[in-house]
Amino acid sequence: MDRISALRNIEEALSAFEGEECTLPELEREVRGILRTYATEFDDETRAYRARGPARVDGLVVLATSRQDARDRIADLLSDPPEFSVEPAEDV
Repeated sequence: MDRISALRNIEEALSAFEGEECTLPELEREVRGILRTYATEFDDETRAYRARGPARVDGLVVLATSRQDARDRIADLLSDPPEFSVEPAEDV
């Protein structure tokens, strides 16, 4: 997906929301999916990974080339990160 396609898809999702054809959570999922598809297709070697653990880390998503790379990226985002696990984000 190129940038123009991504922007068009986001515009369509916003229009559906404005037309009350979808809820805010549905809009968020759609836009998140569009952005992840764009980002992962931009670089064939990356994929989305999600952190699981205490509240301050749970749900953080990064693009990385491996689980270890994802752990490192998430740890770099936080000062004194808690224990957490990393899993591929399957809802891309």
